[in-house]
Amino acid sequence: MADFDFDWVDAFTNRAFGGNGCAVVHGGAVLPNETCQAFVRETSLVECTFTGPSDVADFRVRYFMADREIPFAGHPTLATAAALRDRGMFDGDRVTFETGAGIVPVSVDGDMIEMTQIAPSFGQMIDAALIARIIRLSPDEIVEPPQMVSTGLPFCITLLRDRAALKAARLDVGALREFRELVGDEAVEPFLVTLGGATEAGDTFSRLLLAPPSPPEDAFTGSATGAMAAFMWNRGLIEGDEFIAEQGHGMNRPGQARVRRVGPPDAMTGIKVAGRGFVLMRGRVDLPEEA
Repeated sequence: MADFDFDWVDAFTNRAFGGNGCAVVHGGAVLPNETCQAFVRETSLVECTFTGPSDVADFRVRYFMADREIPFAGHPTLATAAALRDRGMFDGDRVTFETGAGIVPVSVDGDMIEMTQIAPSFGQMIDAALIARIIRLSPDEIVEPPQMVSTGLPFCITLLRDRAALKAARLDVGALREFRELVGDEAVEPFLVTLGGATEAGDTFSRLLLAPPSPPEDAFTGSATGAMAAFMWNRGLIEGDEFIAEQGHGMNRPGQARVRRVGPPDAMTGIKVAGRGFVLMRGRVDLPEEA
């Protein structure tokens, strides 16, 4: 067993109990997968990060869900930067993270933390009827052909007709198995979005329904927001090179991100996702160093 410092950060919000929580375990990148996954389950959070030294960036960051390690995640990246900054662990207004999806640059401007996600990759188109079964809606509620898009982590971006359809969506775990057999076990659940925010400030509003052992819904999904933004710009659904994405309001955990495009819509070289982070608590945790 060994002691590790940790911070619990609410990401994409400037207040306690908003946005999406993430526990950042400083120095925990050395821990075995089983310990990291058990820690996530203990917190009941969707994801946690474990940091360590890096030869190619300022810090190495490992991302874990309750049942697996993933290459990258958005709200944990913002949370990790907020935690490191709060502890004075990097100087200046820039820091880089070594992740499973490559080097992720992060910049800080006042209370805004902005990550630059990698250039989007556009994968296979997914049958709208299959996605409709997964979220228990009529295919008519899906208004654009769903597509796998990744800016570090692949999501099936699914544009719904309106907020009523978004609110009505429910996850069918059985149908989700069929989807994962098609696209691979590493794929995350479909990311649901509609045009128009939850508030007057927002341009999009999203949900991510999750399967066990994760909590039933993610409060704010930064990696999917980057993929969704790429999808929107690629389809010509959003004008301009910047917009406001919102998520979590139906869970009473409102979150908001500023999303900016790097490059033209037909040749994007990156997606910048920015938000605030609130350090809710800090402490020490005693974790087993062997599986």
